[in-house]
Amino acid sequence: MAASSTLEHAAVSRRYFLDWVRIGAFALLVLYHVGMYYVTWDWHVKSPFASPALEPFMLMTSPWRLSLLFFISGVATAFLLGKTPQGFLRKRSWRLLVPLIFGMLVIVPPQSYYEVVERLPGGYHDGYLAFWARYLQNDPNFCRDGDCLDVPTWNHLWFVAYLWVYTVVLCLLKWIAPDGLSRLCDRIASVFGRGVGLLLWPALFLIVARITMIDRFESTHALVDDWYNHAQYLPQFLLGFAVAKSQPVWDRFAALRWQSAALAVLGYVAIVVYFSTYSGDVTPPDALRTTMRAVWGTFQWTAIVAIIGFAAHWSPGDSRARRYLTEAVFPVYILHQTIIVVLAHNLQPLALRPAVEGPLLVVATFALAFAGFELVRRIGWMRPLLGLGPREPRREANAVAETA
Repeated sequence: MAASSTLEHAAVSRRYFLDWVRIGAFALLVLYHVGMYYVTWDWHVKSPFASPALEPFMLMTSPWRLSLLFFISGVATAFLLGKTPQGFLRKRSWRLLVPLIFGMLVIVPPQSYYEVVERLPGGYHDGYLAFWARYLQNDPNFCRDGDCLDVPTWNHLWFVAYLWVYTVVLCLLKWIAPDGLSRLCDRIASVFGRGVGLLLWPALFLIVARITMIDRFESTHALVDDWYNHAQYLPQFLLGFAVAKSQPVWDRFAALRWQSAALAVLGYVAIVVYFSTYSGDVTPPDALRTTMRAVWGTFQWTAIVAIIGFAAHWSPGDSRARRYLTEAVFPVYILHQTIIVVLAHNLQPLALRPAVEGPLLVVATFALAFAGFELVRRIGWMRPLLGLGPREPRREANAVAETA
């Protein structure tokens, strides 16, 4: 094993720029979920004015946003594991599973309630508390045209469930074959720290996964049958872990930022044109469909390289804003989608046009989510419910996230 292992190297600078990338990615998630209310794609509630108008803008982030978050989560895991190896899985389970369970029982049910109100034939008129009791009892009878709502559910909190499972996988690998894992991480860091390997190999992996798996495994976010998403997200998580402490890899991100940005822009334009041309019942030729799946995988990874590359190049340092937002981002994520769904449904009687209502939803969602964070962070027993650690007199939020 190398004398100075990538996994065991202790003197590594904090990578504050990844905190900012993570903060920005979760902020985009709020915008994306507001957008889901207005597009034609399936979602929990839908605007009366839903149309395809925003869909090209949604495609700007949908291929890469979650992969980026899992990659950064892998980096965070490497730093946290190096900082507190003893009892790591127990601590991570507490930080992830408590908010997941609380979210499924308390935060998420309003989303399912309003979905039932809008979609159940004849509506639902028994009120929220009656629905919540049935939700907690795993009632299978919320059905429309044979499609039944599974409750309880984790909805947008699937990310937390997957992150915990991937953390368990990593801990098992480290327990079963620590030396082999260390050597593999060193090898990956060596290959990706020079030349175009960082740009080429992850993109090729994502291309192959999309071409071979997208027809066989639809995206379910149900964990047990979601194999295409696992093929995207677990390798991203493990890759982030592998390269976390390798400065040459971060230097390559910065060096490849312009090339990857150009490829990402070309890929995005091609995807928008493709989906605009072949929409509805118009079927593309098989060869073109396969080609566009390769374009999708290329866009997915090159956008990540470009974003991280520019962040690494600019390398924003520590600040009070970074520390505050790093702590806030996970609670805001937990709260945001329920706030969107509740506000969106209850604004419908006003018949506001999307140009007015959409920005109002964005501002109100951020305001209420941060208000929830400010409340919970001040009450010790509530902090674990939104993934916050114990209160400290002068808490320094560590780099690349203390939570997800």
